[in-house]
Amino acid sequence: MVQRKIIIDTDPGQDDAVAILLALASPEEIDVLGITCVAGNVPLKLTSKNARIICELAGKTAVPVYAGCDRPLGRELVTAEHVHGKTGLNGPVLPDPQMPLQETHAVDFIIETLRAEPPGTVTLCPLGPLTNIATAFNKAPDIAERVQEIVLMGGAYFEVGNITPTAEFNIYVDPQAAEITFKSGTDIVVMPLDVTHKALVTPDRNEAFRNLKTPVGTAVAQMTDFFERFDKEKYGSDGAPLHDPCVTAYLLRPDLFSGRHINVEIETSSELTMGMTVADWWGVTDRPPNALFIKDLDADGFFSLLTERLARL
Repeated sequence: MVQRKIIIDTDPGQDDAVAILLALASPEEIDVLGITCVAGNVPLKLTSKNARIICELAGKTAVPVYAGCDRPLGRELVTAEHVHGKTGLNGPVLPDPQMPLQETHAVDFIIETLRAEPPGTVTLCPLGPLTNIATAFNKAPDIAERVQEIVLMGGAYFEVGNITPTAEFNIYVDPQAAEITFKSGTDIVVMPLDVTHKALVTPDRNEAFRNLKTPVGTAVAQMTDFFERFDKEKYGSDGAPLHDPCVTAYLLRPDLFSGRHINVEIETSSELTMGMTVADWWGVTDRPPNALFIKDLDADGFFSLLTERLARL
């Protein structure tokens, strides 16, 4: 498998942390050029801190981390401490990071990297609101055609919303940024709630993390112990869905996933359905497809991959 150059754009978040760890544990297939942080699950100060905590937990302190946009393009910031805790990484007790935050703004790093690398060789992996990505596209329109692919976690169709009745959190926080991204002409792969809700951390799967008996395995088990209480109560499920690691797993094992190439539009004007991903799953409009919308995954294969890779750290 050819090594993919990626930029992880993130708002950690326990599931973001697991997605980052999976990427850092897979250097043969994935070259993490940098981690760019955005406000989302918690404010920017915490997301940029948490990304560095995760790099240090993985022993990958050479990966540069950049702080980006601290608020959505046109709305007040909505955060999710009710899910992730006040720090965003509640569960394990992890030390404050010692590695520095880069001085360059995340948006400038995205632009500079896409201009410096050969066209079609850098994949953007947004795990949170799309503010940094849209801001980069607005500031430097030439970079959109240089992106190899955007593989993002966000949206929903069959599973409807998790922050409002119709909207998934990442898209709802900055629907204007999502609209810009989906209309950019870039190849997009979407990991909506429809697939991530099938990546459930059951007790046996979480015990497999704990049984790694490593700092990473223990921390991941403690993270899912913490945030599963919210999801189990809300959905009545057997465990917490690991949303964001689906993005990394797709890069490593796309054969674990299936979906359809369809049109996806973002609602930006109605407060009733703000941030809804209007997915034309059944092809009932003449709007051209603009995204591969993933619906299913091999959950056992997903967790086998995740456990095997985390064991490397």
